Amino acid sequence: MYTLLDSVFVATGLALVFWYVLVLLLSGLELTWRSVILLLIFWFTLTYLALPRMHQLFTTVYIPDYFMARTKTGDGVLGDPVNLAVVGSEEDLHAAMRRARWVKADPITLRSSLGIIMSSLKRTSYPAAPVSNLFLFGKKHDFAYQQEVDGNASQRHHIRFWKVPSGWLLPGSKKVDWLAAGTYDKSVGLSSLTLQITHKIDANTDAERDYVIDSVRFEDAECEVEVIENFSTAYHDKNGGGDAVHTDGNLPILDVTGAADRAQGMELGQEDHLMHLSNQRIDKKLDKEIPPPQLGFVGLAIAGKFIVQMLAIVTLGLLHDPEYSNLLPNALSGIALTVFEGVLFGFTIKRSRWARLILLIIVSIGAIDEMWRLTMAEDHGIFASLNVGLSVLVVLSLSAPAVRAWVFALRRRSGVV
Repeated sequence: MYTLLDSVFVATGLALVFWYVLVLLLSGLELTWRSVILLLIFWFTLTYLALPRMHQLFTTVYIPDYFMARTKTGDGVLGDPVNLAVVGSEEDLHAAMRRARWVKADPITLRSSLGIIMSSLKRTSYPAAPVSNLFLFGKKHDFAYQQEVDGNASQRHHIRFWKVPSGWLLPGSKKVDWLAAGTYDKSVGLSSLTLQITHKIDANTDAERDYVIDSVRFEDAECEVEVIENFSTAYHDKNGGGDAVHTDGNLPILDVTGAADRAQGMELGQEDHLMHLSNQRIDKKLDKEIPPPQLGFVGLAIAGKFIVQMLAIVTLGLLHDPEYSNLLPNALSGIALTVFEGVLFGFTIKRSRWARLILLIIVSIGAIDEMWRLTMAEDHGIFASLNVGLSVLVVLSLSAPAVRAWVFALRRRSGVV
């Protein structure tokens, strides 16, 4: 039942955002300062909300949910190719990668996020900067390793690893312990699919796959390699960021069994690069898992709605609008509802699925009503357009798969879904 309701809200959010985009586009065709603002809102809504949600809906319908040697992004779009399999324990895998001077990427936490900001401001290297989440077997990668190129965070080798499910076999009944996706970040640019800012990868994923294997075997020649030729059909395609990728279809299997024993007494690369702040009392808070970005958008949108509604009331009062006294009761009730949405948001942050569901129902009904009134209005004011846009943002963000995974995380850990 909960999953069915989620699907309804996903479709509702998609319909609302394209409705909103159409209204903004038609409203911004005149060359005035207000139209420029509306067109900027149109661009942001289209690239960061509408297109990713459209991709998510289409891929959910058309892309099968079984292994086909491709990862997926959080929106369900096909991501980087799975181009390496590994045999060996987690201890052996970590030892082999560290011995080859690969650095384990930090998880996405407040501490690592601050590390990215500080390294960007100071123009310093952050060799363990987090990588974005990709999904395989319905879960994000277990860990990732990377190597910066000349201390440049925009260029790096990186590879994500997933532990295969117990008893799972490759097509052809070959048993492995890990699957991995290795790619090379060549620059930072705009995604050709969503126009978002992202890393651009080199199309030759086979070269990165071979680089990972060669770097490991250079330090530990006893790591053997077996290649499953024509594991998949050779292809040219695009990943979740719109970057071209191509592969020969071969799948090497790297055997790192015993790598930890062979590395005994050797100087390995640093295991933990997490940045440490001087105030040790807040270290534990900094290392807590960060809620998905979509929840951050929800909080910002609700706060933005409150600010826009307050500014609208103040502006009407200062302008001595003759309708001020008639509009005030509705405006105050809208503010009260926004405050209640903020309370529900707080419970959603604490992983309450029912608070999320109630909040979704409230904001969806409100967004549909606001969109209808905005569409019928002869003059699309900035405050009205912003308020409707923030309501649509809340619906889209709350119905995102990452938010659903967040509120269900505790139940999954306890074995209840």
